[in-house]
Amino acid sequence: MVKRFRQDTAMSTICGTTELRPATANRQVYSPFEKYWYAFLEWRKRDRLRAELCHLTDSELADIGISRGEIDYVASHRDTDPRSILSAG
Repeated sequence: MVKRFRQDTAMSTICGTTELRPATANRQVYSPFEKYWYAFLEWRKRDRLRAELCHLTDSELADIGISRGEIDYVASHRDTDPRSILSAG
């Protein structure tokens, strides 16, 4: 009786953890279109930021630490702070 109990437990453990999924569920599918889509989304973000910064007045731009000539740079390099470049030099 003890052996049968261990067998039932082993079977229920195996059946309880097994999941049936399609073969593609573990595989990451690559789409060349995806690369272009993400590039397009990044371009839209830069364009939107550039438009918002262009609508600010010179004093508002000065408040955030950039000039009108730096708008394109700031929009293209959103991860960097233009003030850190000026203070490093």
